Amino acid sequence: MASMQPSKRQKRREYRETQEQQIRIGEVQLPKKRLYRQRAHANPFSDHRLSYPISPAHMDWSTHYPAFVVPNPDNVNLSGTRRLTKDVEIADIGCGFGGLLVALAPLMPDTLMVGMELRAQVLEYVTDRIRALRAQRPAPPLPTEHTPPTPPAQLPSNSPPTAAVPAASLPQSQSQSLSPDPPSLSLSSQASYQNISAIRTNTMKFLPNFFTHHQLSAIFICFPDPHFKTRKHKARIVSSSLNAEYAYVLRPGGKLYTITDVEELHRWMVSHFDVGDGDEEGAGEEGQINTVKELFERVGDDELEQDPCVRIMMEETEEGKKVTRNNGKKYVAVWRRMEDPQWP
Repeated sequence: MASMQPSKRQKRREYRETQEQQIRIGEVQLPKKRLYRQRAHANPFSDHRLSYPISPAHMDWSTHYPAFVVPNPDNVNLSGTRRLTKDVEIADIGCGFGGLLVALAPLMPDTLMVGMELRAQVLEYVTDRIRALRAQRPAPPLPTEHTPPTPPAQLPSNSPPTAAVPAASLPQSQSQSLSPDPPSLSLSSQASYQNISAIRTNTMKFLPNFFTHHQLSAIFICFPDPHFKTRKHKARIVSSSLNAEYAYVLRPGGKLYTITDVEELHRWMVSHFDVGDGDEEGAGEEGQINTVKELFERVGDDELEQDPCVRIMMEETEEGKKVTRNNGKKYVAVWRRMEDPQWP
């Protein structure tokens, strides 16, 4: 009689036990995606019993970025946890399996980035992936009160030095000079991945709980759930009300990146940022629309061609690779946060 094959649940349990043993002995391998049960969608309107800070000043980032914790143990936030030497600047909303974060980490080694994902199993995969990458590479020493600021990572000679900082934090004239070439293998091998992390949260509800006014220099929305049915459009991650929240946390000059392989969703997102261009889909929320339109301007194609973040967003994310394999189209749109309008 043939022996019974182990179930998928048993395989996942055995895999996690093996991972825990490897962590104890210091031999951590990259996680296997097939052993993490995943769902394609998560209802953003459901009560997922999520943990979130009551304000950005109460958020404990020290467990996410231990290499960036301030040396003074008395320097704590309102929740009593250690502060960081710098703030989180980049948010990947709906980070999926973390491909964008992993690709951006060596390009911007001194910029803190966080992925925000609602699906629990997917987040567990990203967390294990980052933990494995950190374990495979030595972490830099913790800063002390006498430690000088960390200089930017040295880039290959054929890349300009400004590629080590976010394009969104630079003036337009400098951000256009960034090299569109992919990060070199030497950059990836030198990266310690201490500057990336991921949290489980619902950004449609709790985004302002994590970030202060004008804190972020870039927001990425890569291949969001299209929610094809009309009655599901309210669950889309881009809307007039949500765009106002993105404008709140994004600093002037910062960029909001979007990419999708669904043309109708692309037109929807464009219409909710560029209202007044003749697209009737964005004309339903009078009062909020004009305010959002005043806060964003569309980034031109010439500038996008010089932005390395666009190339990474198209080629390094898991969904981007899938679309490439299927010979699909990718629709990219990027907006720059404008200065707040003057009060009348």
